[in-house]
Amino acid sequence: MLLLVMGALSGAWGCLHLLHHLNPPEGRTSSFVMTDTADTRLGKASQGLVKAHAGKSGVFPLVNGRDAFAARALLADAAERTLDIQYYIWHDDLSGGLLFAALRRAADRGVRVRLLLDDNNTPGLDGILAELNAHPNIEVRLFNPFKFRRWRIFGYLADFGRLNRRMHNKSFTADNQATIIGGRNVADEYFAATKGTVFVDLDVLAIGPVVHDVSRDFDRYWASQSSYPAENLLPASKPAKAAVAASALARPGAGPYLRAVSELPLVRNLLDQTLPFEWAVTQMVSDDPAKGLGLAPDSSLLWARLREITGMPKDEWNLISPYFVPMAGGVDALSGLARRGVKIRVLTNSLEATDVAAVHAGYAKRRKALLHGGVELFESKRGSATSSVRSQALAGSSGSSLHAKTFGMDRSRVFIGSFNFDPRSARLNTELGFVIDSPVLAKRFADTLAPYLSENAYRVGLSAAGSLQWVERVDGKEIIYDREPHTRWWRRAAVAVLSWLPIEWLL
Repeated sequence: MLLLVMGALSGAWGCLHLLHHLNPPEGRTSSFVMTDTADTRLGKASQGLVKAHAGKSGVFPLVNGRDAFAARALLADAAERTLDIQYYIWHDDLSGGLLFAALRRAADRGVRVRLLLDDNNTPGLDGILAELNAHPNIEVRLFNPFKFRRWRIFGYLADFGRLNRRMHNKSFTADNQATIIGGRNVADEYFAATKGTVFVDLDVLAIGPVVHDVSRDFDRYWASQSSYPAENLLPASKPAKAAVAASALARPGAGPYLRAVSELPLVRNLLDQTLPFEWAVTQMVSDDPAKGLGLAPDSSLLWARLREITGMPKDEWNLISPYFVPMAGGVDALSGLARRGVKIRVLTNSLEATDVAAVHAGYAKRRKALLHGGVELFESKRGSATSSVRSQALAGSSGSSLHAKTFGMDRSRVFIGSFNFDPRSARLNTELGFVIDSPVLAKRFADTLAPYLSENAYRVGLSAAGSLQWVERVDGKEIIYDREPHTRWWRRAAVAVLSWLPIEWLL
């Protein structure tokens, strides 16, 4: 909501632009991906497999939150030359603190660490980032940063056009030999390390040629005009902060969480080189970083490249997007495919599960049109993955919210990445993902989606009178709701009001 208000007010505060305008980045050192890493531990562990599958990359989906954390921690501890890391959100909580500590350990043993964070979610991190950046082997840069660190609202008022564009990419690459990309940010709710709400999400661990593509893409963002050296923005590192990142192991819950992570099969399989990778032609798709300044042509945007690679589905298209805002054009396109006989299923968050009501409003206003067009709609319940999530979490979870961004097409290929099917991902934020040509993964995706939808989602439909209905299956029986399930009237009213506003382009 803050962004919407700032967008409405920014024109009236144009005079602030001169005071708060951020000059282009200056004084940056040049650095590039290290390519001579075949002799590292990760290189030796993967090169034989890569050579045996010429032209293909090995991919392994990370569905379990703890597996996703363990994979990142292991890559950080295994790296010998370089770590290139890019995130939209990185919290200073249990998992974020542990990974900050892992980066510092890597730097202490001589690994070059390049950390690129979007600046929208860094409040409270300036001291930690300055301390990390002071390490001779760590360089921190901030994407589309705020000039004034404390009163960021004035930055929005003065420079909304730039600050409304964020770097939503997520990648974690070690020694140019292994990478993790997907939907997860770095925070406890993504790694089943909290008693509160957790996100049901999806990443992929990859080795092989696609890793080099991710590394080159990181270089593009690192050198972009939106990437600012931390020392140009942050206060000088204070000695008192030096212990912050290093003290993660002393945090409450760190011991039990790390012990549980260390016992995961993924950890053993990674270490003994028996992880069952799926080998497939895998293409990286990403936005031109100039999108962060509104300067990228349409042909260089992820959505255009994605459409070019995948083409149109012929038989089946299953989409999972937590923030699904199709707009009128998307409704027409999806309905047109359905009329040609393509089975289209969309899973997004229900109102009870979403963490962004304004985005839900942009989707809700299109539901009837989508249903009339033949599109099948499902809405994930809050806490829908409760049984599986609780088995992973330290002490249970009060609920879950869908956060994965993926689709399967014609049981032949799968997309996994950071791209939400909404105007913000298409036009404003930068994004990153993989298109994986794998009938094995695509079939697995389609086969597991059906029971998930039956057990963990409401099926949205139309009554005989043409009004919306939500159907829930419980113990083999159907429960029908004539309004958004398990929500208060005031929340539904707020969504209705938001749906009337001309704000879809911001969502």
